[in-house]
Amino acid sequence: MKIRTIARQTFASFLRNRLMIVFLSICVCIVLLMLTPLLGFKMMTTAANAGQMKAMVIGDIAAIMFFLSGVGSWLAAWAAADSVASEMKAGTILAVMARPVKRWEFLLGKFLGVMTLMLVYVLMMFALSWILALIAGERIDSTPWVLIAYPLVRYAMYSALAMLLVTFFHPLVTLAITMVISVGAMLLAPSEGGHNMFLPEWLRATFYSVFPSTGLLSEERFYTLTQASLKQIGWLGHLTTLGYGLDYAFVCLVLAMWSFHYRSLARD
Repeated sequence: MKIRTIARQTFASFLRNRLMIVFLSICVCIVLLMLTPLLGFKMMTTAANAGQMKAMVIGDIAAIMFFLSGVGSWLAAWAAADSVASEMKAGTILAVMARPVKRWEFLLGKFLGVMTLMLVYVLMMFALSWILALIAGERIDSTPWVLIAYPLVRYAMYSALAMLLVTFFHPLVTLAITMVISVGAMLLAPSEGGHNMFLPEWLRATFYSVFPSTGLLSEERFYTLTQASLKQIGWLGHLTTLGYGLDYAFVCLVLAMWSFHYRSLARD
């Protein structure tokens, strides 16, 4: 009950956060600008070039979704870090702990509140992808649950990692470190040419093993797949990938609880 109350209050606080509202409003304006090519593709579509236009439409939708996915990563990291730090900065965490609430319950409630926010964000992102396809007169040939589960698990990794880091650093520093880690994971991945970096192989492999491999949980790659090719991945492949993401988030969350247990609750 206490965890659920904290999660509900955390989610409600996000809806009143002016900075978050302004940030998301700017993102909406950017998405509207990115819609221009999509509408142009629809106007140019004919019976002769329908196949080519479909590929261009799916590519444009994937580009918009790629942007929104990146925004979601920033949002997940910032929401997780700020939800903990703001309570400590305002001193309200002392009142929460007086209920009483254990520190791990406080963090778990905050995490669930952040994930509720990200679930709403992912559902909106999913709905937008289908709306864009309908506007263009096309259809996204991907299993719906994949486009929801993959980004949600990826955001769970970012949220848990940020929640761990914020027990040591300021929220802005936490956000910066989280983004550096995410970019580093992409650069160090073998498929991204990480072997060409000026790092010893053992060091590159170590960093790549420790950093979250969020690229495995990128839903954009499913926009261009057909149902037939999607079935080739198989349930084992999906479960392995999603299991890795959930396990990484769980480990980070447990470490955050351990670190938070020894942290002073005095105002920063």
